[in-house]
Amino acid sequence: MAQTPIQLTTFFSFFIFLSSFQLDPTTVHGLSTNSTTTVLLDGARPAMVLPLFLSPPNSSKTPSNLHRHLQGSNANNSPYARMRLYDGLLLNEYYTTRLWIGTPPQGFALIVDTGGTVTYVPCSSCEQCGRHQDPKFQPELSSTYRPVKCNNGCNCDNEKVNCVYGSLYGEMSTSSGDLGEDIISFGIQSELAPQRAVFGCENLETGDLYSQHADGIMGLGRGDLSIVDQLVEKGVISDSFSLCYGGMDIGGGAMVLGGISPPSGTVFTDSDPVRSPYYNIDLKEIHVVGKQLPLNPSVFDEGHVTILDSGTPYAYLPAAAFAAFKDAIMKELYHLKQIRGPYPNYNDICFSGAPSAVSQLSDAFPPIDLVFGNGQHLSLSPENYLFRHSEDRGAYCLGIFEHRYNETILGGILVRNTLVMYDRENSKMGFWKTNCSELWERHHGTGAPAPLVSASNGLLGHMMQLLIMAVIWVPKAAYYSWYLMSNALI
Repeated sequence: MAQTPIQLTTFFSFFIFLSSFQLDPTTVHGLSTNSTTTVLLDGARPAMVLPLFLSPPNSSKTPSNLHRHLQGSNANNSPYARMRLYDGLLLNEYYTTRLWIGTPPQGFALIVDTGGTVTYVPCSSCEQCGRHQDPKFQPELSSTYRPVKCNNGCNCDNEKVNCVYGSLYGEMSTSSGDLGEDIISFGIQSELAPQRAVFGCENLETGDLYSQHADGIMGLGRGDLSIVDQLVEKGVISDSFSLCYGGMDIGGGAMVLGGISPPSGTVFTDSDPVRSPYYNIDLKEIHVVGKQLPLNPSVFDEGHVTILDSGTPYAYLPAAAFAAFKDAIMKELYHLKQIRGPYPNYNDICFSGAPSAVSQLSDAFPPIDLVFGNGQHLSLSPENYLFRHSEDRGAYCLGIFEHRYNETILGGILVRNTLVMYDRENSKMGFWKTNCSELWERHHGTGAPAPLVSASNGLLGHMMQLLIMAVIWVPKAAYYSWYLMSNALI
């Protein structure tokens, strides 16, 4: 696997967004740190529950017997949203969700990206956009689409007609286009009314963005154009969201937009928006088999400090930290055979001789702990730092690499089977180890996280449970027909 981070953390982004547009912009969030065991957010704002699923219908590896569905209790009539998301970490190195834009709704597969802020899709006017999963967005077919007109407070196009956006990513791919406003729908299970939101109508894409299968990006980072910020500003969700990625071979999981009650045993760390504009954690130590790596804690504070980014598939450490980690791991794996990686251009560290079953990997690979500034430990199992060798079923490779610019970036692999709570309201992040693919089913009635409801109701939250629904794969044309009919939400 490439040791250069193919990440979606926005390296550069330009846009200015003023309230004069009457599009509900938000400013920098006021955050507090007065809670360590509960996430008590704005009670009147319901959470939106979004389940994660495995590969899309036209994937080359499509399991036909998955049953993954998520339901939120509606005892207090609070709306929530539930959407299918697709786990492509193994094949595509990203997770996607489906959003529907416009009236009538047009569907898109968007990469879930906590490192970026803009949500965008290719538009029909784009002459340099790749072939993606779905047809381009056609603003002319949406009766509710409105371009964001040029204003003194935004970057305008050359004709001074529309506001524009532009993003440059870490692997040097780019996206640019016009800003538009339309109704965004979250799927047929959503009880949250479709919301008007600003998004990017893409006119140009390069690099990985051009060649990727997914249509675009769903930006969950901090910023006026973030879908999270827009929903928070409208008062429809609390200032928090959560992600839960499924395991190495199973996938699935859930995403929740809004606040949840953290389960017992949740590990917390501070997340300071002042130190970095990206979601960050206060990492101080790494332990391998209980032994602390000989590192100065400041090594993790270089650059943007330690970033947690869902748009990055793997993990990257500064040179000193990676060298120490590699040495410690190699000492523990003397009984395995080191082999060449699956990609000739990269010096991946791979091993054969381990059990092929994920459940047995702990018999061969050591446990790792991340230690935060508050002393709490997040334990990592082998599936949190290994990926399968693509040419040898019984072989595994380290999914942690050296970062060329000494940044610490923790991608999706480190939080597989971990419910990650981005508690922006309280400047915290929480981690709870669980089987994300069966999260709500396994914990129904036994402490599963619940979306918070109004304190005036006398309730802290209502439980989210699992609905069972077979994922029936159909030919692509039939699939498009099905979702367009069943998602005529507006």
